[in-house]
Amino acid sequence: FCDSLSQMSKLARVNNTGYRMAKSVTPGPYTFILEATKEVPRRLSHPSKKTIGLRVPSNKALHALLEKIGEPLVGTTIIMPGEEAPLSSAWEIQDRIGDQLAFILDDGTSVIGDTTVVDLSGDEPEVIREGLGSVSALGL
Repeated sequence: FCDSLSQMSKLARVNNTGYRMAKSVTPGPYTFILEATKEVPRRLSHPSKKTIGLRVPSNKALHALLEKIGEPLVGTTIIMPGEEAPLSSAWEIQDRIGDQLAFILDDGTSVIGDTTVVDLSGDEPEVIREGLGSVSALGL
């Protein structure tokens, strides 16, 4: 998670068209796949494509945390082995795996649903997954 597009541009390369597209819909429910810069630890980027998925979410509590730490934050969706649905509430995460985590941020406003994933690492933008973010807002 990034708190701004300027933070995003330090971690990934994006052309002008992709930057304008991301700027028009962020913060919001979009994940952008971009070519990772050397600032990104190897273990966080795709092993063969050297890409990374970045988000600028609209959650105010998460933005406050990102501003406070001044660095991007790694996040993931937790789907337990043998299950199809992700863990979606703080109490459920605490109950199931809380002892394995440094902290859980719960501001009570979580929206459940997939982000729209757009690959901007190639010559043309490509929608990989349609989710909560409007594809038409991207101009595609």
